[in-house]
Amino acid sequence: MSVKIESVCPHSLASHHFIKAGDKLISINSHEIRDVLDYRFYIDDEVLSMEIEKSNGKRRTVKIKPNGKEIGLEFSTYLMDKQRSCANNCIFCFIDQLPKNLRESLYFKDDDSRLSFLFGNYITLTNIGDKDIDRIIEMHISPVNISVHTMNPELRVKMMGNKRAGKVLEYVKRLADAGIKLNTQLVLCPGYNDGEELTYSLQELGKLYPSVQSIAAVPVGLTCHRDGLCNLDPFTKEQSFDVISRIDSYNSEFMCYNKMNIAFAADEFYLNAGLPMPDVDRYGDFAQLENGVGLWTLLKSEFDDAIKDIADGYKLKKDRTITMATGFAAYNLLSYVAREVENRVSNIKINVVKIENRLFGERITVAGLLCGADIASGLEGAALGDELLIPAVSLRRERDIFLDDMSIPELSQILNINVVPVENDGYELLEAILGEKED
Repeated sequence: MSVKIESVCPHSLASHHFIKAGDKLISINSHEIRDVLDYRFYIDDEVLSMEIEKSNGKRRTVKIKPNGKEIGLEFSTYLMDKQRSCANNCIFCFIDQLPKNLRESLYFKDDDSRLSFLFGNYITLTNIGDKDIDRIIEMHISPVNISVHTMNPELRVKMMGNKRAGKVLEYVKRLADAGIKLNTQLVLCPGYNDGEELTYSLQELGKLYPSVQSIAAVPVGLTCHRDGLCNLDPFTKEQSFDVISRIDSYNSEFMCYNKMNIAFAADEFYLNAGLPMPDVDRYGDFAQLENGVGLWTLLKSEFDDAIKDIADGYKLKKDRTITMATGFAAYNLLSYVAREVENRVSNIKINVVKIENRLFGERITVAGLLCGADIASGLEGAALGDELLIPAVSLRRERDIFLDDMSIPELSQILNINVVPVENDGYELLEAILGEKED
């Protein structure tokens, strides 16, 4: 096999050795290069013997000593080949619940172990085999993020619609025994993998500590586009309380021996149950932020630290009125933020508006799934002031467009206001609210 070189950075080590765009990379130090994992692993050697195939089919060997410098090779994709699609038919699959006529890439079901390493994507392990596991162990690729959902093999097959789903749970133990760090995820569906099944999964995953670093329990996301799909209900207040209670009970037992928490309920469970969010200390190093675990607590903690530097009666250089748009889930937190700022800053007015998710339905309350059209509709005709702050997490990975393909400039034009995406960072949020850096 080989991978095609898309481009070569000017003045790089590769360019100095006359490697060109269109050439193919065959091997590094006699190791075949199949994808990005091979490439990243084998370029760490002090001396690289790279076999290059020219467009005319002739091959030559190039010796490079990186000495900490970038080689300068760029490939058409991060993976160097096609992304591996999911082979499951999960009863809770969010992609199956997407409305029609969104951009085509949103309907691709990813289950690629290489993206777990590169971007922290969660994988189910049903799409890989023994050789892939061997390679992860050989290269010590770590951490690997795994969508476990349940440690009950029969239940996992039922929930994921894949006959391999139960058997590949053996891979979790193989990786753990090899010392690969694992972050695990349980998407909970009422009546399936909650209750006693949740307790069982916590116990089984906890046995794999310290390789298993964290376990996140996340409620199933249910859109309004579920025609013909498995009948699933959202978590009730009582069911959410039960999930939290079981996780707290397990953590209490786990801490007796390990002095730390390993299992975490997503913020949404606390909101559903009407319970206060845990303190910062509960989350350790916040390993499960991407699963909505601890986002609320971390943002509040950072904001509370940041605003300590703003003295009571502080005055901005000019009067300022802004609007912050968010989903229903974060509304109370941002309302708290707005009150704290207004109490300290004498000439600022902050409007916080919760936006109904019409694209996916009222059950979807997280800010990360807001689309541009819903924000535009929710703020139509409102007096927005000088600037509109929106959660940057609503934008795709490149931070340029919403799920419905509306761009920031388009939203700004529709609402006739400057739109500022803000990351989930308390310090950045305060700075964006004030609109100026403190002297």
